[in-house]
Amino acid sequence: MSNEMVSYDTIVIGGGQAGLSIGYFLKQQGRDFMILDAGERIGDSWRNRWDSLRLFTPARYNALAGMHFPAPSDAFPTKDEMADYLESYAAHFELPVRLGVRVDRLWKEGNRFVATAGDLQVEANNVVVAMANFQRARVPAFAEDLQSGIVQLHSSEYANPSQLQDGDVLIVGAGNSGSEIAMELARNGRRVWMSGRDVGQIPFRIDSRAAHLVLIRLVLRFLFHRLLTVDTPMGRKLRPKALAHSGPLIRVKRDDMAAAGIERAPRTVGVRDGLPVLEGDRVLDVANVIWCTGYHPGFSWIDLPVHGEHEPLHERGVVESEPGLYFVGLHFQYAVSSTMIHGIERDARYVADDIAARSAQAATPDVARSLSPGEVRVA
Repeated sequence: MSNEMVSYDTIVIGGGQAGLSIGYFLKQQGRDFMILDAGERIGDSWRNRWDSLRLFTPARYNALAGMHFPAPSDAFPTKDEMADYLESYAAHFELPVRLGVRVDRLWKEGNRFVATAGDLQVEANNVVVAMANFQRARVPAFAEDLQSGIVQLHSSEYANPSQLQDGDVLIVGAGNSGSEIAMELARNGRRVWMSGRDVGQIPFRIDSRAAHLVLIRLVLRFLFHRLLTVDTPMGRKLRPKALAHSGPLIRVKRDDMAAAGIERAPRTVGVRDGLPVLEGDRVLDVANVIWCTGYHPGFSWIDLPVHGEHEPLHERGVVESEPGLYFVGLHFQYAVSSTMIHGIERDARYVADDIAARSAQAATPDVARSLSPGEVRVA
């Protein structure tokens, strides 16, 4: 079996909103780069989420640099509309995206980075990992002790109520994903238990006129984007908590869940006789369990000493200990807004500017290139 080896100045790993954003700025620089994405289509990271998902931010805040979002400014797009926008964005700016490429290892040889994806090997001076902290589903170890007859899904696998069997549903995790799925199932006539700590809620309805005119602009543009950053005392104090815990409920309110008949329960702490056990030793006899328990960072494929407790080690996406390695799209990378579409542009521009500065400073003879830019060699 032949191996394919290619070389670029810069590779971007991940073709979602973060990868396309950095791609936009690299294209403006005239840089030789390629975006690698595991999906079959651009936008699949959105298409593959549950069917009824809508964004929490109105369309005016969901545009990437250089191209408006094609929807009324106050509308909350569906996940498929977001996916289609990303696909159109890549086509409009003619961004080089190679699909069906899941990078399984990244390491460094001398001054060059090497990434592999099956039989494909890619070399580059710079690598941008354009992926969020949320990559690998987190499920407690005791999940495997549940009865085999109980349907179990992680929130990343949930699409709609038809995946579940008849009977009660336990949702483990009381954050935004858990609350939205719980509401959908309750409207579907299910008896739903939602287990986990109360994460709080924002004090207004995001689809209200007041929210559109004042609160969303104040919260999204000022509080999340400018005030709560790594450069402010308030932002630095909040950041460790934001990385370790779920944020407050955004669309669904406690009163909504109570009115829908959703029953709140303590944390799920184990299994007894094949059934889930709640804190306080109560056993729930349910037919379905949906784990809304979050994700591991999922960066174990990076074979470099950049792994921190909740995130890679970086400063605004720049990995000082490994020159040429960058991140875009991380949770609270620079501000609360870094994980939101309207906050990615600033982070991507910052990283692209650092790549340009690094390239300008680099002495060409010192950069070992086994292949010329864009050259393909088949062995």
